[in-house]
Amino acid sequence: MEKKLAEAVIAGDNAAETRPLRADAQRNRDRLVEVAAAVFAERGIDASLEEIARRAGVGIGTLYRHFPTREHLVEVVYRREVEALCAAAGELAAGHPSDVALEEWMRRFVDYIATKRGLATSLRILLTTNSTLFSDTSGRVSQALRQLVEAAVAAGTIRGDVDASDVLHALGGIYSAPDTPEWRDRSRRLVKLLMDGLRFGAGNPAKA
Repeated sequence: MEKKLAEAVIAGDNAAETRPLRADAQRNRDRLVEVAAAVFAERGIDASLEEIARRAGVGIGTLYRHFPTREHLVEVVYRREVEALCAAAGELAAGHPSDVALEEWMRRFVDYIATKRGLATSLRILLTTNSTLFSDTSGRVSQALRQLVEAAVAAGTIRGDVDASDVLHALGGIYSAPDTPEWRDRSRRLVKLLMDGLRFGAGNPAKA
């Protein structure tokens, strides 16, 4: 059904792709991406495009005009999530002590992972058809984490023997955990446990 609707909407529409969007159309597009991120995080592979359109307050035809296929939408949502997570590193570092910024960023990482898990099936398709998506985003998340970890080490608010790659590896275990109803709450508890370990012996790694 999704494929038929998409074909019906985008037929003859290709020439319009390069035209700037009107303000109302841009608002609809931004709203669709925002809602899609939430629905994919909640429903995973069961998320329907019809539900996304309904929650965004637009018709399914409007969704398909902006995103001809599920994978088009998934790509935009994924890029948005990466951008937001990376931007958060600088924003948190500017407004909080270094260890607090790191902990809050890791909590946001849990939300990012929740959305990514919901996108998993389409991301696997994109991996074989879109060579730029992952090359564009690869390393950006790890670099954001590295900046926060190194700042906290330099400030003495976490252990001095911490390597950002080890922290990222620990966070990666969250992604592979079973997808149960309590997954998000449990993941946030794990972040707190991880931060307790990072703070233990801060300023004197030999105590740890």
